[in-house]
Amino acid sequence: MSDATLSVDNPVCAKFVFYAAVVLLKTTLMSLWTSRHRIAKNVHTSPEDYRMTGSKPSVSLDPHVERVRRCHLNDLENVLPFVLIGLLFVLVGPEYSYAVLLFRLFTGSRILHTLVYLNEVPQPARALCFGAGQVVMGLMIWEIFSKTSF
Repeated sequence: MSDATLSVDNPVCAKFVFYAAVVLLKTTLMSLWTSRHRIAKNVHTSPEDYRMTGSKPSVSLDPHVERVRRCHLNDLENVLPFVLIGLLFVLVGPEYSYAVLLFRLFTGSRILHTLVYLNEVPQPARALCFGAGQVVMGLMIWEIFSKTSF
């Protein structure tokens, strides 16, 4: 393996960096989206937040805020493993077109998952989007294991 494996001079690594940045940006934007809905609905997480707004703390949960929050949590549970698995995947030197296909499939599945989740599209749409991302990570892990040994 060359010293440039984890460099944008490596075309596979460059594509990974791009798609990882896309899904990480999406995850970060979900945090802002959650905050926006909390503020708009006056549904906060801590007593000091209510004191700042001058409103009484609420014990009820807003269904829309919770939907956005769960979507964000799902990103955290999937995007972070993708980034770590993807780094290992790049290190084993996968074939370029196969790697790019997997990166695109994962990124597309996460974007679709968010659109489906936030727009309350009936199942199995969300499950299929989630499953596609899991399959991609499974294929990447398979490639890692097939090219390494202990």
